[in-house]
This record gives sequence, structure tokens and C-alpha cells, in this order.
Amino acid sequence: MKKIGIIGAMELEVEALKAKMDIRRKEEKASMEFLEGTLNETEVVIVRSGIGKVNAALCTQILCDLFDVSHIINTGVAGSLKNEINIGDIVVSTDALHHDVDVRIFGYPLGEVPQVGCLAFPADEHLGQLAQSCCNEVNPDISVYQGRIVSGDQFISEKKLKDKIAENFQGFCVEMEGASIAHAAYLNHVPFVIIRAISDKADDSAEMDYPSFERAAAAHSAALVEHMLPFI
Repeated sequence: MKKIGIIGAMELEVEALKAKMDIRRKEEKASMEFLEGTLNETEVVIVRSGIGKVNAALCTQILCDLFDVSHIINTGVAGSLKNEINIGDIVVSTDALHHDVDVRIFGYPLGEVPQVGCLAFPADEHLGQLAQSCCNEVNPDISVYQGRIVSGDQFISEKKLKDKIAENFQGFCVEMEGASIAHAAYLNHVPFVIIRAISDKADDSAEMDYPSFERAAAAHSAALVEHMLPFI
């Protein structure tokens, strides 16, 4: 049976979805509250993971083990790594990787986790295409892109750092959870997609833009996720 795990890093990212769902069960695990029920006539489990890669990975594993989800969607916000991707636009993952992993001394490419077998974790193509088409329907005022999402346990706001990450990994946006969710989903053979609404540009403006645009960015993602659920 189809059951979609929906992860947001912060309460703002999931509160709109939680308000619309029919909640059947609440479960607390690892200091996270998992809400199971239906949203838009679809079985879902919605949870706030908390910020950072460890929280995100723990959350994903719990969704796989305790709730046996069939798919995972991660919503949230991110910083653009490309000048053409503007504040409020959405990036849908083609794949995801860790920009802060570096074991080149043992012969691995920059960003590759040893003994996993791949540099980047591929998102599900159907989920990616569905997210893009649904975004065009429900958010016609913004642009949607498909590309690589890169993650690390740092809030990246300086243009110099963004440029370096973009050069090293050809990412479309940078944030703090997606690669760990992708990593855990990949190891558990669960199809996933990461959806990121852009809250700051590929320059030094993150500190100024983030508080102003976070709520609008999260709202775009929530509308997109709700619309795509019946079609998964």
C-alpha cells in the first residue's frame, strides 16, 4: 500500500500540511513527533526532522522502520547556487550529495561517502517529473528547476563558499538535510524526491533575505506536495 513519508526540517515547513491532514496516530520517537493519517486522500506520515544531517538521517530511518513508508518527500528551503534561480523559485532534486565529506586521502572523490558505492544519491525520476509538473500547475508565478541538491552541516551564506561548492559539485542549491535523507532512502531502497524553495540568492544576501522569504518559500513547497500526493 502506498504511504508517503513527508519530512520538513522546521515546523514552518510542515505546519501547513499538518493543518490539512486527518490525523489518525501520533508517535514520538527520537524526540520527533510523527503524525500518521491522510492528506488529499493519500496515506501519509508527516514529521519535523529538525535541522542538520544527523537529524534528517535518523528521521528517514524511523519512517522506513516504524512506518514502512513506500516513498519519501522532503520539503524545505535552500540557498541558490545559480544566478538564474531566484528567491521563491523551486528546485526539484535529480540527485543529492554531501558537500562536506572529504576522504580524498583514501582515493574517494570529494563528496563521496566511503563504501556506499556512489557519489550522489539519485532521486526517483517519476517523483521528480511529477513534482515539476505539479509545481507548474499550483505555483505558476515562480520557476521550477530540476538539478542536484548538495547538503552539509553549515548554513552557507557567503558568495565565496557558494561559488566553491557550485564549482566542485555542479549543484543547483545548498542546504542542510537533503543528502542525508537521500542517503538513508537509497540504502533502504525507498524512492525519494527533495523539493527546495529558494530563500536566498547565489550571493552574500542570505542573512538579509532568509527571514523575509522563508514563509513564502515553504508555502510554495506545501502547496506542491499536497497537489502531487494522489498521483504518486
